Amino acid sequence: MKYKIFDSDRHVVEPMELWENYVDKKEIANEVVSLKHDSLEAAQIRVNKYNNLRYGAQLIPTLYIGDYPIFKNWHETLQVESTFQQDNSQIERLSAMSGEGQLASLDQQGIHKAAIFPTFASYVINHDKVSPSSSLAYAQGYNLWLGDYVKGREDRLLPVGAISRHDPATLVSQVEKIANLGWTTVSIRPEVINGHTLGSEAYEEFWHKCQEHNIGICLHGGSNLYGSTIGSERFTSRFGLHACSHPMELQMAFVSLLENGVFERFPQLKFALLEGGGSWVPYWLWRLDNICYPEYPNLVSQNMKMLPSEYFKKHCWISIEDGEPCLRELISYIGSDRLLYGSDYPHPDHLHLNINDDQSAFSELSSVEKTQLYENNPRDFFNF
Repeated sequence: MKYKIFDSDRHVVEPMELWENYVDKKEIANEVVSLKHDSLEAAQIRVNKYNNLRYGAQLIPTLYIGDYPIFKNWHETLQVESTFQQDNSQIERLSAMSGEGQLASLDQQGIHKAAIFPTFASYVINHDKVSPSSSLAYAQGYNLWLGDYVKGREDRLLPVGAISRHDPATLVSQVEKIANLGWTTVSIRPEVINGHTLGSEAYEEFWHKCQEHNIGICLHGGSNLYGSTIGSERFTSRFGLHACSHPMELQMAFVSLLENGVFERFPQLKFALLEGGGSWVPYWLWRLDNICYPEYPNLVSQNMKMLPSEYFKKHCWISIEDGEPCLRELISYIGSDRLLYGSDYPHPDHLHLNINDDQSAFSELSSVEKTQLYENNPRDFFNF
């Protein structure tokens, strides 16, 4: 059976042109995005240091904002591994730099349509050493660039607007600008940003505006943020940070929205929880329903009129990974109408589905459930 596959999590790779030509220079002062290149001399020092010729290759450039790298814990050994890994995905990364290249990749993989997310911009906008004015300027610059990226291709490339959370007073105007563009979704990180959780009172008008304009909210994190991502208080390794960041931040984001009454006060809000898989959901909802919710009911009664799982089923969609366990349990908890497929293209650590190989992907799902996953569910969330 052929499906019209919608990729709910596809990324750009931002070229230097974005930072140089689309960002208001007056708003960023000295917090300029730049590339720091490796040298042959540095490569030779690494060879001597590690007594390993592998370290003699020139490293991929590191993106900086002002005096800080955009990634935290971006160690020398990790840079070496990233250099070799990205050599294997060079064509994909180049294709993601332009709308034309992105369309070509969709055609090659048999993908009908895709939601387009940032890569490096997410780390620049949410960098905790960046001023609120710079964060906002970079978010607005990214959205300007993204508009040109998808221009003339809107039937297949669905732009997801970037939001700066550094200054909550700017959130309403940001949503208004995105709504005026006709865009239907925004992307925010699930972490604590500039002291505010997602359940913060400072975001009340933001949620109101998103609901008013029927804007879907995509929660999309990532490892090595220069900020307070879960795990960074105890791990510095890529392994430890990557293991924790995606699923655990989504778990806590849901709890923050839940216990602060965001779901209860804004019954029409829609959230997509992306790139953390779905296998954690049955346990998490079971725990919230059966352990946390009934323990002291008077303490949660004002902001939770329903079981936590009922709020999840009403407000949340979630992307799943091919081959992950517990998909049937997940469906029994939230229904097959809340599942999304996201490739994370062009990043190499996720499933890049080709329609010709579809029979082997998501083999636990029926054809009806696959139609929901690929076609119906993303249409319902993204409003296309």
